[in-house]
Amino acid sequence: MLAEELTRTYAQNYQAVLEHIAEAAKRTGRDPQEVRLIAVSKTHPIEQVRAAVAAGITVLGENKPQELAEKAQAIEDAQVHWCAIGHLQRNKAREIAQYAHEFHALDSLKVAEALQRRLDGFDRTLDVFIQVNTSLEEQKGGIAAGELGQFLEALAPFDRLNVRGLMTMAAASTDPAVVRPAFQALRELRDSTLPGAELSMGMSGDYQWAVEEGATSVRVGSAIFGARNYPNSPSAHEPK
Repeated sequence: MLAEELTRTYAQNYQAVLEHIAEAAKRTGRDPQEVRLIAVSKTHPIEQVRAAVAAGITVLGENKPQELAEKAQAIEDAQVHWCAIGHLQRNKAREIAQYAHEFHALDSLKVAEALQRRLDGFDRTLDVFIQVNTSLEEQKGGIAAGELGQFLEALAPFDRLNVRGLMTMAAASTDPAVVRPAFQALRELRDSTLPGAELSMGMSGDYQWAVEEGATSVRVGSAIFGARNYPNSPSAHEPK
């Protein structure tokens, strides 16, 4: 597909998602402007990401530190805002500290320590979202809801990390009765523990429900970029 055609396609897809976000927000009396759309470009090549930027998409999400670093270096557009959305190993903290503007999966003090050390070296700060396992699934990352207060206290000395909000991933289901409770739980936890914080929740398969439950950032990939570029098609509820 030609770059111009890709750009048009991405612009149309992005606008369609924005319209769905607006509809979901209005159903619950929210202002659609309260919800930010993070376009998740993971696994898509740099040429496709350039086409997305040309379409006016400037908030991009990546789940692999090396891929984020490579794309950030290749796309030298000062307006692009990079969000790291995947699990982070300590030995990959350097890439996130150097190139990301946000990290949406903080659930370990050891990772916080690694990021703080690297951010010191680059003289940068980083917005972080604490991942909470509100779906109560063992395979999901995130701290337990009951640990949030203690975790926030432990993060206080890390002055390079700005706790911007909370993040969660819902269960992989097309049943709203299964999915929505994870979003509801995160909103209630925010209200009781960190009032005013942002909520990063909702992906391609469930972002409208997340908006109805109070999401301020949704992470949407396949609905904008199409199928990802790897052999085994993932669940609709992986970060997209």
